[in-house]
Amino acid sequence: MKLKALLPFFILSLLVIFAPSCRAPKDLEYHSFMNLQVDKVGFSATTLKLDLVCYNPNNFGLQLKSTDLEIWINNNYLGHTAQEYQVNIPKRGEFILPLQIEVDMKNMLKNAISSLANKEVLIKATGNVKVGKANVFKNFVVNYESLQKITLFQ
Repeated sequence: MKLKALLPFFILSLLVIFAPSCRAPKDLEYHSFMNLQVDKVGFSATTLKLDLVCYNPNNFGLQLKSTDLEIWINNNYLGHTAQEYQVNIPKRGEFILPLQIEVDMKNMLKNAISSLANKEVLIKATGNVKVGKANVFKNFVVNYESLQKITLFQ
């Protein structure tokens, strides 16, 4: 008899404990980039490699499976990156996301001149990323913009 009286309290306790874990994940935060390298040079396309440093503000780790992004600098098209890989994202921690960008050389000169004229450039990334947990993945739309300070001569 006493167990039946405690059942509603037990169910309510379980809901209070597990309900916060059902919230949608917070967006990953971009912090900086490093290790910028020119991989291949060509007349129509050049390949750049760089590492993005990002932060996961969530109380749980995630897995990044793929990216498909268009990159813009000062609203001029820079290039495209599409990659399939498994990156483990720690909870409440920084992680490194390696990118390989195919640069459209037609717009490269226009981007370089506008970038040299400014101390800050507007970097924009649009596209999709596939993120999940325990091998269950979901596509998320990326529409990121940020002003990035550039220093060519230090």
